[in-house]
Amino acid sequence: YSQIALQKATLDSPDLMKEGEVVTVLINAEDGLPLSVEMPANVILEVTHTEPGVKGNTATNATKPATVETGAIVNVPLFINEGDKIKVETDKGTYKERIKE
Repeated sequence: YSQIALQKATLDSPDLMKEGEVVTVLINAEDGLPLSVEMPANVILEVTHTEPGVKGNTATNATKPATVETGAIVNVPLFINEGDKIKVETDKGTYKERIKE
């Protein structure tokens, strides 16, 4: 593989990408310019700021905003706390699940 630099506008959700994240790039062989960029379907990010969770809020569909390590804001369930790692769908920018370590 080779490493190339891409403009943020080339990516669908650049605010969900960490530095060094792997993406698939289709390159035009004639001029070397990228034709398309495919991001991973999901990324795992750490929550850096959100309001504290409340015990017992696992059965409701209510959400709250959370800032992740890249600076993006993702709506998460009420039980998510700062320091939790979450899986986010890159095509929609939506919370998928909490990652337990």
